[in-house]
Amino acid sequence: VQLQASGGGLVHPGGSLRLSCAASGSTLDYYAIGWFRRAPGKDVEGVSCISSSDGSTAYADSVKGRFTISRDGAKNTVYLQMNTLKLEDMAVYYCAAVNAVIGGTESGSYDYWGQGTLVTVSS
Repeated sequence: VQLQASGGGLVHPGGSLRLSCAASGSTLDYYAIGWFRRAPGKDVEGVSCISSSDGSTAYADSVKGRFTISRDGAKNTVYLQMNTLKLEDMAVYYCAAVNAVIGGTESGSYDYWGQGTLVTVSS
């Protein structure tokens, strides 16, 4: 499966963005999907994930209540809706997939990665 992340851009603090992770080569129905980010000078951080089965989700504490992950099977795409963005959310965001029911928020659990999309939060 090939993943294409998009939707990043420049936003003011408090603003919103929706990231997309479009898949090709295979249906995402059988893949758990995770969103990760890497801020300058920091390690990769797991942001959110969604299972391949019942759509159960998980979030990092830092984004809980602000970010929402969802999947659209018809479009073979997973989204990350990001609201009330903060300066500390600025990072390159990546989506990743693993052919499993649950992937979790550990980057090592995922086999397929998109190229990343930059989210800049600045006043």
